[in-house]
Amino acid sequence: MRVSKSSSGATMRRDWDGRASKDAFHYVATWRKDWTRETFLESGNKEYVKFVEPVLEEFELVPDGASMLEVGCGAGRMTGSFARRFATVNALDISTKMQDIAKENLAEFRNIHWIIGEGTTLSIVPSESVDFVFSYLVLQHLPTEDLVLTYIREMVRVLKPSGIFLFQYNGTERSTMNWKGRLAWGAVDALWALNLMRASQAVARLLSFDPETAGKSWRGASLRAGKVVETLRAVGGIAVQITGDHTPMVWCRGKKAAKVVPDASI
Repeated sequence: MRVSKSSSGATMRRDWDGRASKDAFHYVATWRKDWTRETFLESGNKEYVKFVEPVLEEFELVPDGASMLEVGCGAGRMTGSFARRFATVNALDISTKMQDIAKENLAEFRNIHWIIGEGTTLSIVPSESVDFVFSYLVLQHLPTEDLVLTYIREMVRVLKPSGIFLFQYNGTERSTMNWKGRLAWGAVDALWALNLMRASQAVARLLSFDPETAGKSWRGASLRAGKVVETLRAVGGIAVQITGDHTPMVWCRGKKAAKVVPDASI
């Protein structure tokens, strides 16, 4: 289903503001419905230790004194974990309501720069300005492959030479739903694509689906690993390893190529 870049940013903001208003913690981390502020933030710290620390150690990046960009900070589940370790954290999200909750949760931190993105690029972030870029449970919600690849290119752009990236995306190639499920969600998505959000949610509710997950801003595009590697290579990114291919939880880690300094003796 085709979604234009010009409209996708505003549509995604609307959808995620709605999810934030209903239950921000749950729609960021759907495996629980009984989150408290403490358990929500602690889960983010546990995943920092699990996913981020080994990559920083692998690439020998010491966060103390370094800057980073979190693409899709949401309600700040992992943002505080970054702020405790990095000198500067740029926390970007498309939803003002999600970010307002994050600001309230993490009011004690003074090294977080809160950024509202426009949804189709990272143009608000200067080129070669951060040492590390991270994104988790975000790219899987972007409605088109083209938009996901744009974000990947942008993540490389904002990295300093030799900076590192770690991001997660959806790599499933086939739907796990039967034909009835695909047909039902197809009807919901068709209304969403026509910007008929209330009708889309009403149909979802009628079908016993969660109306807040109506539309392609929730069940977004999937990617092939080869396409990711090809996209990174074209903009100077080096995919060192991809794990979990063909699953909803694919991780890609790597770095930006070092800037080549011309030899003055030549």
